[in-house]
Amino acid sequence: MPLHLLKLAVGIEDIDHLRRVRAARWAERGSHWVSTRNHPRRAQDVLAGGSIYWVIRGQIRVRQRITGFRRNRDDNGRRYCLIELDERLVPTLLRPWRPFQGWRYLAPEDAPSDCSEPRDPSFDPLLAQLRSLGLI
Repeated sequence: MPLHLLKLAVGIEDIDHLRRVRAARWAERGSHWVSTRNHPRRAQDVLAGGSIYWVIRGQIRVRQRITGFRRNRDDNGRRYCLIELDERLVPTLLRPWRPFQGWRYLAPEDAPSDCSEPRDPSFDPLLAQLRSLGLI
């Protein structure tokens, strides 16, 4: 089973906002990626089909497939890693998650399932509240 990464989408309001931000960055850069300071030591496990799960406003809400990693250095010689991503955002069932810095590994059994509906899964406020309380 592939290993996943978990990352906070800081300043993002909802999935549509993330879509707009990612589209603007694609138009600017010509590719989909996010940068991070540390290269995953278990990169091969992630590249075996893993995704980056985005935490938006305290909930895992969406994922993007990870397609590669590139090591690089900035102008000061400091190392960083580019996480290359597929362009498609896949909504997931909501899953509460506490804030953290950087990224974290996410085991396959802890990853929320994809949402079978094309709409934002937070649309149903009661369902979202029950999930946030860990009751479903």
